Amino acid sequence: MPDTAASARPIYSATSPFPAAMPAGEGAVRAHPAWHASLALGFVDDGGTTRLVERRHSGPLRVQKPLYPEGGAVCHAIIVHPPGGVVGGDQLALSATVGEGARAFLTTPGAAKWYKANGKVSRQTVRLHAGAGAAIEWLPQETIFFDDAHVELEQDITLEAGASYIGCEILCMGRRASGESFRSGRVVQRTRIRHGGRLLWWDQGALTPHGIASPLGMDGRSVCATLLAVGAALPAAVLAQIRSDGAAAAAADASGMFGATQLKGLLVVRHLGDDSEAAREIMLAAWRTLRPHLLGRAPFDPRSWRT
Repeated sequence: MPDTAASARPIYSATSPFPAAMPAGEGAVRAHPAWHASLALGFVDDGGTTRLVERRHSGPLRVQKPLYPEGGAVCHAIIVHPPGGVVGGDQLALSATVGEGARAFLTTPGAAKWYKANGKVSRQTVRLHAGAGAAIEWLPQETIFFDDAHVELEQDITLEAGASYIGCEILCMGRRASGESFRSGRVVQRTRIRHGGRLLWWDQGALTPHGIASPLGMDGRSVCATLLAVGAALPAAVLAQIRSDGAAAAAADASGMFGATQLKGLLVVRHLGDDSEAAREIMLAAWRTLRPHLLGRAPFDPRSWRT
């Protein structure tokens, strides 16, 4: 897809998530002015095996099949957006419900790309719910915002008593490796986490070129990454390990900054820098240390992150 929004958008049939050819031209764009795509997933525990029992979709947002790379206890779902990029006016909605005692790992096969707005705002909502004793891991790959993108991102996480959550996002403002910066546009974020009926985290803000340049914003850096973890409090030694590993990984990005803070029932890991690969390694290092203590599961390398 070209950087300034596609000159043609693919056609999707009701039976196949893969695009068929569409003739290029302005008429093709007008025929499909925006995608409105939604995906609803449901997971349940079946005698120690987590099964994907609900998979409802509308438009180009799919999970092709459940995967079990670490045995039946954790169901892995790779969420696919076949167009490969989001243009002005597109609307994406993902929801997942993980039943009592079930465990789900959700990720994406590649970076998400948000293209020039063309006068319209694009939106994505993510709503996740974990029942008592359940666990959700939401680790999408990085998100790239092209110059002049206008985007609204909303995440709403609801966890019942005893549930655990690890979520990560890596935001790249412009394509620095290609010499492109985020000179105009706006990215609005809202993230809300409730645990046991109590509001645990509420974060909202807007990234604009001015805010990115400001010392109170990203201080001129182009990549920001955040990992949030909810569950049992971490021992001091584990928190120290996360900080040590993060600082070591951050050294790969000369302009990088890193910090990890444990609040009541919540761990926050943040990174600012200019290198998306360094941000990925920093977040994965924190996740690998967290996972055994928070979820009782051994760490591993998500295969989709290495392809």
